[in-house]
Amino acid sequence: MRAVVQRVKNASVEVDGSIVGKIGKGLLVFLGVGEGDDNKDLEYMVDKILGLRIFEDNKGKMNLSLLDVGGELLVISQFTLYGDVRRGKRPSFTASANPDLAESLYDEFVERCKGKGVKTEKGIFGANMNIELTNYGPVTILIDSNKVF
Repeated sequence: MRAVVQRVKNASVEVDGSIVGKIGKGLLVFLGVGEGDDNKDLEYMVDKILGLRIFEDNKGKMNLSLLDVGGELLVISQFTLYGDVRRGKRPSFTASANPDLAESLYDEFVERCKGKGVKTEKGIFGANMNIELTNYGPVTILIDSNKVF
C-alpha cells in the first residue's frame, strides 16, 4: 500500500456537486492499494499513519500524533499512486490492485481507523472527486508498506 499523507487545517471531498466527506484539523490521506497487498500491509498503514508524530507539541517540535491531538482523518482512494512513468510519458497502472481488492482494503482501512476512535471520513471509491484542503505546514509524508527508504 502507498499513501501520501498531508497535515491539514481542514479538508473536504466533493462528488457530483455534493460534499461527501469533511474534516477539521487532522490528516488527508491519499491511499493506494497495490497488487499483492494484504492484511499485513493494511495493519502497517493504519499503525504508521495514526502514529505519525507530525503535529507540534507545546515547544513547536513535531512530536505528537493524530491520536495525541484528537485529529480527524479524510481518506481518499488513489490508484494513481501506483502509476509507473519510468518508460514513456503515459503512466502504467499495472502495479495497482484490481478494483475489488483495492476497495475492500480501502474500506477496511477506514473501518480500522474508526475503530481506533478517530473521526474518519472518506471519498467514494472509483468516483471523480474534487478535494479541497488547507495544508498545515506544509507537511507531506510518503509511505509505502513494501519499500524501505
